[in-house]
Amino acid sequence: MAIDTASTPPPPTTPAARLSPRDRLVLFVLCAAQFMVALDFSVLNVALPVLGADLGMSQSALQWAVTAFALPSGGFLLLFGRIGDLYGRRRLFLTGLALFGAASVLATFAWDPASFLAGRALQGVGAAAIVPTGMSLLTTTFPEGPARDRAVGISGTLLSLGFTVGMVAGGTLTDAFGWRSTMGLLALFAMLVLPLAPGLLPESRTPERPHLDVPGAITVTGGLLSLIYALSTAADHGFGRPDVIVTLIAGVLLLAAFGYVESRTAAPLVSLPMLRRGTVAWGNLGGLVTFSMMSTVVFVLTLYLQEILDLSAFETGLVFGFQGVLSVVAGVYTPRIVGLIGARRTLVASLAGQGALTAALLGLDTRTWSVWLATAAVSLASMCHLGAIISYGLTVTSGVPDGEQGLATGLVTSTQQVGLTIGIPLLGVLATTSSDLMSGVHTVVAIDAAIVLAAAVLVALGLRVSGAVEAKPVGAR
Repeated sequence: MAIDTASTPPPPTTPAARLSPRDRLVLFVLCAAQFMVALDFSVLNVALPVLGADLGMSQSALQWAVTAFALPSGGFLLLFGRIGDLYGRRRLFLTGLALFGAASVLATFAWDPASFLAGRALQGVGAAAIVPTGMSLLTTTFPEGPARDRAVGISGTLLSLGFTVGMVAGGTLTDAFGWRSTMGLLALFAMLVLPLAPGLLPESRTPERPHLDVPGAITVTGGLLSLIYALSTAADHGFGRPDVIVTLIAGVLLLAAFGYVESRTAAPLVSLPMLRRGTVAWGNLGGLVTFSMMSTVVFVLTLYLQEILDLSAFETGLVFGFQGVLSVVAGVYTPRIVGLIGARRTLVASLAGQGALTAALLGLDTRTWSVWLATAAVSLASMCHLGAIISYGLTVTSGVPDGEQGLATGLVTSTQQVGLTIGIPLLGVLATTSSDLMSGVHTVVAIDAAIVLAAAVLVALGLRVSGAVEAKPVGAR
């Protein structure tokens, strides 16, 4: 039975809950790797026009600079999370880190579109190995309670900060040194972390060694790859293209087949009983909504600030820089809030706050003073967003045995990747295709806020009901 121990306030911090010097080094290595991957999601965005001109890539082909990374990084997450469980999380983490670093070097010195996209795809494969194994190593290294809350809080802060820093650093590096410096920065990160990791990270795997669920691996990986491709392509070309329709249908069918396979196999890639746990199901719903809707807000605000208020790329980066600063503040205080009111309540409150502050953006107009409203609202919404990231990760992984942490964290990280992928195609297109960009921004903001607020209500009700069921004695009906 999965009972959310994070919903009960932990005892006051004791010396055992404090991080030792070695623990801090372990946390540094794991968080630096996660920060590097988060940086990769955004550092290249503002450099795409320059990159395309240098490598001879057409405007329509530039989407593959992003999609080539997103496809494998999202598609292989669950598979690699399970492989790490079975054959060693440390081993797979180090392999992914080495691959990511080598791929970043290839992308830095790419001589044509094919070599660059190959580097981006290999970065995605490396990220798919780093993210779930890194999260599993974190949750198995730090015991459930204040120590884990603090570690997850720091990790979540750096995850959010990495995306924001990438937006600011990408423009600065591209203007000063060219687009290749954005990929070089990622290579330097990998070179910094890789030598430290082997001597610090403990090996971790499940006690049993069941066979890998090959049919499940094929169907879930194929389903996620198809779904991410369809949504990523639709963001630029719409849902009417034949390849988008075919891969969208294929993704849904493969994921349905995955559910059928998992219900029949003796060693499932994803435990269906785990998915039926209220904390896992409702926690991941909260995570999916907070990621997808916040990425959409950032996307439409970027359009608004540059195309309506005529801010430069650097000035736009400064707006999101405030967002990053307040995210750090939220990362410091969210674990303390979790300790006071529990992970479940923190998740619900964070979603409600994100939705309310997103709704405040409905006050934006074409006057220049609106930049202050945009800065304040998105920065405060990002604090709530960071609170939701931390608390949903704690909600999902609390009460899960160490042997299944890879499965739980694989779901957490898959939710992150899918959330980052689906928000912009589903809602951002309403802004880009609207005859009036200002009205399009208002439409997206209104729908975005409504979805987040509705999710807050659903998660609150779902966790309350599931908590009552999970608290029943074994065998109770």
